[in-house]
Amino acid sequence: MSSESFLKEVQAIGEKFLLKLQKLPKAEPVEIVSFSVVLLFIVTVLVLTVIACSCCCCSCCGCDGRPDPRRKSQVSPAAH
Repeated sequence: MSSESFLKEVQAIGEKFLLKLQKLPKAEPVEIVSFSVVLLFIVTVLVLTVIACSCCCCSCCGCDGRPDPRRKSQVSPAAH
């Protein structure tokens, strides 16, 4: 997928989202609730992804950005 087609796809999704937001005040209550549930799901996935990535980075490198010396694995020679 080229970057131009990806950008067009993202723009189309954004336009659909804005159109849905504009129609939301006139929508039925079921539509409002379903839209809110989908939006809440998307936000939850994004927040959990950020938390998972930040925890992974902190456990590998420490919070100061330097590698943790205790995380080095030591390899011992195999006995024959």
